[in-house]
Amino acid sequence: MITISHLTKSFTDPDGSVLQVLKDVNCVINPGEVITVIGPSGSGKSTLLKALNLLDPPTGGSIIFDGEDILAKGYPVHKMRQRVGMVFQDFNLFGHMTVLENVIYAPCKIKKMDIAQAREMGLTLLRKVGLMEKADAYPSSLSGGQKQRVAIARCLAMEPEVILFDEPTSSLDPTMVGEVLSVIRHLAKDGMTMLIVTHEMKFARDVSTRIFYMQDGVIYEDGTPEQIFETPRRSATKAFVQRIRKAVFEVGSHDFDFLNMESHIRQFCIKYNIAEKSDNALVLCKKVVRNIMSDYFPMTIRITHSELSEVTALDFMVENLDKSPLEGADPARVEEIRSLCHKIIEEPTSRGFRVKLLI
Repeated sequence: MITISHLTKSFTDPDGSVLQVLKDVNCVINPGEVITVIGPSGSGKSTLLKALNLLDPPTGGSIIFDGEDILAKGYPVHKMRQRVGMVFQDFNLFGHMTVLENVIYAPCKIKKMDIAQAREMGLTLLRKVGLMEKADAYPSSLSGGQKQRVAIARCLAMEPEVILFDEPTSSLDPTMVGEVLSVIRHLAKDGMTMLIVTHEMKFARDVSTRIFYMQDGVIYEDGTPEQIFETPRRSATKAFVQRIRKAVFEVGSHDFDFLNMESHIRQFCIKYNIAEKSDNALVLCKKVVRNIMSDYFPMTIRITHSELSEVTALDFMVENLDKSPLEGADPARVEEIRSLCHKIIEEPTSRGFRVKLLI
């Protein structure tokens, strides 16, 4: 469907310096593929999508869409925009229009679709994204997740052959991410060709047929989800997909601000979509610190979460300790801790000893 060859994009700063965002991008996109584009910030992911939709025309290279070079002089850009839809981080809905009016505006304006036919199609699309009852509501009354689902329906209204998603969940509260990802999953099952820039690693693994890992303006690695996440060929890819999110607290005494730590642990769990684990994590923290390790200050408490394996852990680390603090603890209290987590790991470190709880 799309062949990208030696694509480049550079920007010139006011001082005359040149920043090259895309350096040499090459790939083939086949009909029905769902390709997620992952990589660190500044690697060119969003710029690649905007280049494909000619929102930010490339500096060099070629994009062949069904045998036509869309970068050729005189190519009708409006034709490309109808074939390739785009959903942005920000919803960009018209605030003075109802949800249904937002969805049908482009088909009526650009395609000259009959208003009755457009309304019927719009209602069908709103039903598809779970927002039929909001047809006559205004965007100001919607949540962020609902607004993004309206934006997806609006994109579908133009019947695109390809949809580009530029971090569609990054502007959302974590509690609303799931509803948008669910709609995208349904589109994938329907066979829609999609390119999705995302930081949601589990979603990328679940929904994709291919994954591009971008770094330094190039597609650094291209493979199946299994290859990228389980056996990446390049070390930079491996380091990125296996990244661990963490929050660390240094606890010096019983006078430590535990309420502040509890607040940060809750925020951590919400941010990384594991809010359901927060209560258990806080209960374990209290019981371990107060009932089992109350004599082991100072200590370091760390909560970690792997986006790929979905393993969340609480670490309690004490320096200059050569045995597990659980050895001298009340067995009943240790058993209570064991019943509240999946596994307890006791292990020496280079500086002391660590008790790790998998939750």
